Order: sequence, then structure tokens, then C-alpha cells
Amino acid sequence: MAKKFTVTPWKVEGEVDYGRLIREFGTEPITDSLLARIRKHTGELHHFLRRKIFFSHREMGWLLDQYERGDKFYLYTGRGPSGNTHLGHLVPWLFTKWLQDKFDSELWFQMTDDEKFLFNDSLSLEESNSMAYENALDVIALGFKQGKTFIFADTDYSKTLYKHALKVSKRLTVSTAKAAFGFTDSNTVGQYFYTSMQSVPAFLPSALKGKNIPCLIPHAIDQDPHFRITRDIVPKLGYYKPAAIHSVFLPSLEGPKGKMSSSIGESAVYTTDTPELVEKKIRKYAFSGGRDTVVEHRKKGGNPEIDVSYQWLRFFEESDEKLKAVHGDYKSGRLLTGELKQILIDKLTVFLKRHQEAREKARKVLDRFVIMD
Repeated sequence: MAKKFTVTPWKVEGEVDYGRLIREFGTEPITDSLLARIRKHTGELHHFLRRKIFFSHREMGWLLDQYERGDKFYLYTGRGPSGNTHLGHLVPWLFTKWLQDKFDSELWFQMTDDEKFLFNDSLSLEESNSMAYENALDVIALGFKQGKTFIFADTDYSKTLYKHALKVSKRLTVSTAKAAFGFTDSNTVGQYFYTSMQSVPAFLPSALKGKNIPCLIPHAIDQDPHFRITRDIVPKLGYYKPAAIHSVFLPSLEGPKGKMSSSIGESAVYTTDTPELVEKKIRKYAFSGGRDTVVEHRKKGGNPEIDVSYQWLRFFEESDEKLKAVHGDYKSGRLLTGELKQILIDKLTVFLKRHQEAREKARKVLDRFVIMD
């Protein structure tokens, strides 16, 4: 019997079967031959690619065809600002940064303050807009290139976005939105319209520069329904369909199911957390694949496939050799759960110290990245 899970742009619940998502969403798995094509241009593969953290795509082959003909692509990704940035949000951004470095691409980064206002009854538009610029500090802190990175909040760039969103909305029917998102008659007019705004950055540079420019959207797989609609509509407006590459979710601390949630503080580690708080969360909440007793663990070993500390190391430990050693030691019982948690704590402490320092420096240059009308 197939396990039940839910993946929408606003809700992820249950144990996600990514193979089934590929079939149901109609995406393509990332194959070894595609990885070889990417490596030809990048010289190496990001560990997110090596470990199938990015596992699925739409028309990456076409995108590389265009690139090999001399037609450079730009990158588009974003954030729905409803709270502080957590480590799960960083996953697509870290990969996007690598792509920008390897392909020298522009990045258009959309802060969907309108979306979060429309879909979160407890959030005012002013709060979402303010949070957009706090979240932007985390984007800049990752090292994106000044002059090639354009960050915008929808409500502050609406004069530019809206006229293009209108063209999308004229071709977006209620029945399509219902089919893609499960909307009903109780959903608001704003919620039906919103996808029109999220579609615009997938062709905006083409519209502004008066020529078709290929677009690649790195994102978590839950956002795919928006871009299925985008890909159906934008060719009718005379633009290329955007290509996309999809990541799995960083699991919640509390278990390897679903994804980390901003609304459940103990399930997430935020970019602003102190070292003490990071240690406390991992020690207390990180789901263990270890045995009930030390003696049993030494004898039978742990299960790294369900242990959240190990799963997080798959995202944040770049060295394949180190990760392989941790996997073997934990599975054999040489490494105890507490020791595995300490490895993750040490890794995140170093990462967040560097990130938080860069985040504070980003405040001084925020206006060099943000675009407004």
C-alpha cells in the first residue's frame, strides 16, 4: 500500500516518496549522463548533485544545448518571507550560488511578501515586507555576486511586475489553478492570482532586454506546481519555457519525514541561532537512528538512513570521504548517537559563525542588491 504524503507549495507532510513525485509531477530524474554534461562545464559536481539532493529537473538538457550554442542563462529562485531563515531554506540558495559561480549567471531573487500575506492569516503585509529584507541578508551572506544579483520584494517592485503578471493571469484559468493547487471556492481571489506574480521572473529579463534569455529555476520540489503553470503559459507570451532543477527537503530535526518548518521552532535551526541553542536543539530534538542502549548499539550498530544528524551531514558535510567514514562508523556501532550529534553540532557551529558574520556585513550593502520601482 502506497504511503500517504502531501506536497504542495504551502504544505509538506508525511514521508515523501521522491520517485513517486517524479511520476506524479511529470519531471525527469537527473541521470548520470546529465551529470556528465554538467561536469563538462563546471569541472566538478556539487555534493548536492553527487548525493542526489538535487534529484529531478525539467529541460536541463535543452538549457545546456542553449548554453553550448553560446546562449547564457540566468537564474531565478526566491523566498516566501514569513519568518526567520532556517537551514532548509539555504539548500536551494547554496546550490544557486554554485551555479552562479560556475556559469557566471545573473540571479533574480524574488521575495514573495504578497504570497505570504495572502496565504498566512496571522501575518500582516507590513510584517511580511519587513521580513523580506531580513531574509535578504541571508541571501547576500552566501556570497552572491554584486552587480549580477537582483533581489526584489513583490510589493516594492510591483510597478514592473504587475503589467507582466496581468498577461499571465489573462491565460490562467480558475480550473487550472484548482487542478494544480487543489483550490476550492473558499480560496480568495488574491490566492488564485498570486501564481501570475511568481511566473514573471521566469521571463522578466527577456521582457526587459527585448530578447529571449534562457532561465533556470533551482528550487525545492514543492514549488513545482507554480512553475508547471508558468511553463504552460509563457510560450504563449513569446518567451522560452524556464528550465528547473529540484531539491529534496532538509528533514525536520524531529524525524526524517516531511521538511523543516518555520512555524515549529524545535524542528528547525535558524541562521540566527546561537551555538548554545544549536547544540540544545540537536541534542534534544534530533531524531536518532541509534539503539536503546550503548551495549546494543556497539553490537548491532545504528541506522544512518533514519538518523537526522547523519541526514543533515549529507547536506552540510562537503567531503565524501568524511561522510562515508561517519556512515560506516555509525552503522558498525563504533560511533555512538551522541558522538554523531557532536559532529553535526561542530559542523553547524562553524558554518553559522561564518554565515552570521557575513550576514551582519550584508546590512551595509543591502541596497546594492535590492531593486525597487
